Amino acid sequence: MSQTRKELIQIVRDWRTLTLALVLPVILLMLLSAGLTLRVDDLPIVVQDLSASPASRDFVDAFRASLSLHVVAWPVDRPPDEALTSGAARAALIIPADFGRDLARGVDTPVQLLVDASDANTAKLTAGYAAQITRAYNERAAGVRRVALVQTAIRLWYNPGLSSKKFYGPGIFVLGLSMFPPLLAALAMARESEQKTILQVYVSSISAHEFLLGKVAAFTAVALAECMLMLAVLFTYFDLRLAGDPTPFIVATLLYAFCVASFGTMVGATVASQVAAMQLVALGGFLLVFLLSGLLFPIENIPAGLRWISNFVWGRYYIEIVRDALLQGGGWPAVWLKVVIIAVIGAVFYALAWRSMRRMQLRG
Repeated sequence: MSQTRKELIQIVRDWRTLTLALVLPVILLMLLSAGLTLRVDDLPIVVQDLSASPASRDFVDAFRASLSLHVVAWPVDRPPDEALTSGAARAALIIPADFGRDLARGVDTPVQLLVDASDANTAKLTAGYAAQITRAYNERAAGVRRVALVQTAIRLWYNPGLSSKKFYGPGIFVLGLSMFPPLLAALAMARESEQKTILQVYVSSISAHEFLLGKVAAFTAVALAECMLMLAVLFTYFDLRLAGDPTPFIVATLLYAFCVASFGTMVGATVASQVAAMQLVALGGFLLVFLLSGLLFPIENIPAGLRWISNFVWGRYYIEIVRDALLQGGGWPAVWLKVVIIAVIGAVFYALAWRSMRRMQLRG
């Protein structure tokens, strides 16, 4: 009993251990219960209505009434496939010009549905929802005859075989890159404080910028080495290829390696304990990227109360860039803003790390 009492007292006195024992499990429970869902709701879809007839508008209204699909505005003169490439929509419904005339004649009328199949599970659900809506429209339009007049021709883009590996592969690649380099950087920085070797830096002539840039450059190189090895696996085991202009992917990878290295360095500079640093990196580098970056399911599926957090998760933007580079091929027009956001987040991490270290030396 004395040993038990001693251990409990130590846990209560150490706020880090107490947080690990009581707070983190509650946070994990809330994030997993609220953020982990495979249900697909409110998926954006664009409609190109070339018929512009009362019948086609009635058909589009059937899609607007759906709770699973959300019709977003799209210029009629703009190719609908650009909505998929830019990420503005998950699917595009194209209604032919003779839609209203054929329906009036009682002739079967095909409509085309382009589906972004980079996420195989969401693509299957989107196609299923569209088929259900079309079936309900046909039953309502045909009345007692039960004759199918509108037929949906579905084309799956980017991943026509609906391979799950091609969806999860880029996400797991980003998850690995988001976790291990910052963990190593955080442990290296925190170890300097725990073992008091940081004092040797304090008494030297090295500046905070030189010290931090050296740390960040080293773990950026580690991240890039990991990136090269994992890319080799993606290109062989996952059977993925670069789908378009590789320059946004290369630039984004360099910036993301800097971003995760800066994140780990910032954590290690802020927290002088390896255990606490490991917990913070696990929360930011693994849990947030795993749940709130679109790795497992689309961002649209995350409940609105948690969805705003994903705007601050750096892995979210890199996952979209990697999937674009390996599946969609949208290039700079589709991902330039995400590249800029990664650069900004990395700069913020570095600035916070420098803020913690800027007083490491007294002015002579």
